[in-house]
Amino acid sequence: MVTTSHGRGDLFDPACPTRRLLDRIGDKWTSMIVKQLADRHPDGARFAELRRATPGVSQKMLSQTLQRLVADGLVDREVTPSTPPAVRYRLTPLGLSLDGPLSVVRAWAEEHMREVDDHRQSTMG
Repeated sequence: MVTTSHGRGDLFDPACPTRRLLDRIGDKWTSMIVKQLADRHPDGARFAELRRATPGVSQKMLSQTLQRLVADGLVDREVTPSTPPAVRYRLTPLGLSLDGPLSVVRAWAEEHMREVDDHRQSTMG
């Protein structure tokens, strides 16, 4: 792993795992799914519930995002043997710890989106 003199990752090095993790957690679907699962903690949600609660996400994108979150240890996937099998997704303690920082970013975006949109429009046209 690429590290700085402080023993942490070097965000500016393309090979740094910290950079790859920020790419994954910074995507819009991850933020929305973490929010949905945090709101449903500790019960979690089934795939169809998450799909209904996340407008615009395709089935494929939701599936890929959940697979990444499970692989990263942020979400647990629990399969209940039944016909058909019931699958429930829940945030792990690590995933729940991500909701706070993401909620701060969401709040910042909501507070400043008009300024950003106004600036974008003034510079583009």
